[in-house]
Amino acid sequence: QLQFVESGGGLVQSGGSRRLSCAPSGFTSHNYNIGWFREAPGKEREGVSCMSGSSFSTRYADSVKGRFTMSRDHAENTVYLEMTSLTPEDTARYYCAVEWGIESADCILNPKVGQYVAWGQGTQVPVSS
Repeated sequence: QLQFVESGGGLVQSGGSRRLSCAPSGFTSHNYNIGWFREAPGKEREGVSCMSGSSFSTRYADSVKGRFTMSRDHAENTVYLEMTSLTPEDTARYYCAVEWGIESADCILNPKVGQYVAWGQGTQVPVSS
């Protein structure tokens, strides 16, 4: 079963930073489109950031632009999400997933529209006020 393993979560104070990591378990994500998503209590899963496979261009949700940075280390087969200036509104479980077989010039941020698979268990990021 294709699945990512997310790590790096933990309690953060408002204004703090955190770096999340995401690595595939038992497979290589190649240059397929990949994304970070989050799910807060009582809310639907939303796209946070995505990176296209062919151009490595990134998209960010308006709520995290200028604060979050997504990067990809192909040698390590790992994707990162650097989060800064965190607020309690960023409290959520964070997931990554891949659009298997899709290596396009642009990526889709909406998890309901994109063909994302290999969802992991996520990593929890609580931000205290």
